[in-house]
Amino acid sequence: MTKADIVEDIAQKTGLTKKEVAETVDLFLDRIGDLLVSGHHLEIRGFGTFKVKERKERMARNPRTGEAVPVPSRKVPVFKVSKMLKDKVAGTAEN
Repeated sequence: MTKADIVEDIAQKTGLTKKEVAETVDLFLDRIGDLLVSGHHLEIRGFGTFKVKERKERMARNPRTGEAVPVPSRKVPVFKVSKMLKDKVAGTAEN
């Protein structure tokens, strides 16, 4: 499923135009990105948590030469699924 598919589905279910829904979805996704860039996290209860983790500096190997190569520390976005959503996907959620 693509973002366009989600927009179309929401538009059909709400009666809003695709343009209105697309703008809302884009704003929502932009806001999540802005929060992560600024170092905040976002928790959507029943769905999951978006946050930024710091990856430590480490040594890796160049597979072609076998030479050790330093990999600098960096920040990466992560998403942790809520227990409720995990259970729902697994089919074990209580209704």
